[in-house]
This record gives sequence, structure tokens and C-alpha cells, in this order.
Amino acid sequence: MSENKLKMSSSPHIRSKVTSSNIMLMVTIALLPAAAFGVWNFGLPALGMLVTTTLAAVLTEYIYEKLMHKKITVNDFSAVVTGLLLGLNMPPTAPYWMGALGSVFGILVVKQLFGGLGQNFMNPALGARCFLLISFTGQMTTFIYDGVSGPTPLAMLKDGQAVDSMNMLIGRISGTIGETSVIAIIIGAIFLILMGIIDLRIPGTYIVTFAVFVGIFGQFTKSDVGLFDPQYITSHLCGGGLMLGAWFMATDYVTSPITKKGQYVYGALLGILTGLFRLFGGSAEGVSYAIIISNLLVPLIEKVTLPKPFGKGGEK
Repeated sequence: MSENKLKMSSSPHIRSKVTSSNIMLMVTIALLPAAAFGVWNFGLPALGMLVTTTLAAVLTEYIYEKLMHKKITVNDFSAVVTGLLLGLNMPPTAPYWMGALGSVFGILVVKQLFGGLGQNFMNPALGARCFLLISFTGQMTTFIYDGVSGPTPLAMLKDGQAVDSMNMLIGRISGTIGETSVIAIIIGAIFLILMGIIDLRIPGTYIVTFAVFVGIFGQFTKSDVGLFDPQYITSHLCGGGLMLGAWFMATDYVTSPITKKGQYVYGALLGILTGLFRLFGGSAEGVSYAIIISNLLVPLIEKVTLPKPFGKGGEK
């Protein structure tokens, strides 16, 4: 008789089998094509940097939680994702200690001091990268490819020089470890879409808005660029951290809007800010700052786009 008694519990009564650790593991797997190409493109220094940033992130989280007598959460793979993303955003020639310092900052300051996973107000990997950019600008913006130090394609584009879009698409260019090959990034993005981890709302809106912005306003920054010049737009889409940021950092669950309308607004804001930074700013890049600024505006975006409850002024 007791076996037939109803079991009472509070809502919600439907639970998903998808966990944070599952999601973070899928993101880690999706980042492997970009990581593998970065190691193939830049050699052992790139592998050393990726290992350093990832280990430093995991160890920082473990040591902090151990000292604070908190639950150990390194097995949820969030620290692995943070360390790997930071490594992919590092120049292959940067010293390892700098990557380790960035991981410590991202995990300790941006993530753990604000309550851990789910409480951070900005993407920890991007927060760490911006910290390193401000602190060590020279080393973070120096790139060597095939033994030759030189500007990235985006810097060349900003200076009015010609760039090879095909090399940018494949990845035979200078840049950070994980941003050079658009093909490798897209392979990882397709995997996440097929696994249902992300959808096209944020990255799609981001990329389309940015392309439209560059197509319209690019002619005001370069005399030889016409309205919606395909070559110019393609070069901007394939250059820098746009693709890596759009697919892997702008889509971070914690720091992006939960409402559908908010995600479209968020993506459009990202595209506009990135376009402003790249075309009219002092630097050739702008993805990291665009995402962080948009992260800070997420509460406002959600407040404006959150549906009103029935009977509270919402649709009936």
C-alpha cells in the first residue's frame, strides 16, 4: 500500500539530463579543432601555452575552493573551458608565466570572488585577456609567424594594406593561437549547434550586424572601399577574434541574456560595438571589449526584454 503513495515535492517537476559539466565538456571538445590547428600552425610554444593556461585555471579553482572550504567544482569543466579559451586568445610567443597569471586572474577575481560558476558578471577568459592587454600591451600585441615579426591582417587592413582573405580563412596568418583558422572554429561551432548547446540567435545576429555595419561605414575609413565591398567585409569577418568570440564567448550562458528578444538585442549590440572599435578605434581589434561591455549591459537588456507575467500588463 505504501508503494502507491504519492510523492510530493516542490516544482519544477521536469528535470533535464543536461548538466553544467556536460555542457562544459561539449564546449571543450568543440574548442579542440581550433586548438589543434593553433598547435600545428605555431608549434610547441602554442601547445605549452594552452597546457599552462588550462592547468593554472584548474589549479587556481581547486586551491581557492580548498582553502575556502567550499565544494570542489573542478570536475564541471568550467575552469578547463576558461583556461583553454584564454590560451586560444594568447599570442604563441607570450611567456608562459603571463598566461598563468591571466588564468589566476580570470578564475580568482572574475569568477570565484563573485560566487563561482553562474555568478560571474563577465566572461572570465575575456576578463583575463583584457587584464593582460592592459597590463602587458606590448607582449600581448606582438605576433611572430614563420619566424617573422609583423602586424596581423587586421592591422594591415586598418593601415590600408592589401590582405589575402583565403589565407585568413584557412589560418595561414599571424594572430593569437586560436583565432587564425575560421574553418577550425566553424567545425567546433557546428558541433555545438548539432549537440543543442548553442543556437544561431546570438552569433548569427552578431556576425550579420557586424557585416552590415562594416559594409556601410567601411567606406568612411578607407577611400578605396565601396558600399558593401565583399572583399573588405570578408577580410573583417575572417580576421581577428570575431569568429572565436561570436561562437564561443558571446554565447556563454552565464553572461548572455536568457530571453530570445534579449539575445537578438545582445547580438546586435555586439556587432555595432565591434564595428565601432575596429573602424573608428585606435586598435585594429575590438571583440574582447565589445563582449565585456555587452556582458555588463545584460541585466538592462533582460529588464527591457523580459516578458511581463499574465495580468501584469503583458499580452492576454
